[in-house]
Amino acid sequence: MAIEVKHNTEQTRFEIWVDDELAGFTEYRPRGSYRAFIHTEIADKFGGQGLAMKVIQEALDTTRGEGLEILPYCPAVRKFLTKHVDYVALVPEDRRAEFDL
Repeated sequence: MAIEVKHNTEQTRFEIWVDDELAGFTEYRPRGSYRAFIHTEIADKFGGQGLAMKVIQEALDTTRGEGLEILPYCPAVRKFLTKHVDYVALVPEDRRAEFDL
């Protein structure tokens, strides 16, 4: 099974592909020096394989590499942050309480 994450800038989302089939995505809105992550979705047939966490991790790694911060409005992204506290630094310190971080 080949898994690949692609940054689809036209649709402002990071997509996860499994064997050339779109399995899901995490969507964001650009906000200046931030990416506001708003929604993550994985197709039912790909559920339970950890693909949501994989696409979120790659999205956050790319965002960090571009020198941007995040606003985790998406519940799946917030859940990822609670399990991987080293990524919490991507959320502006003065906004962390807003997201219960």
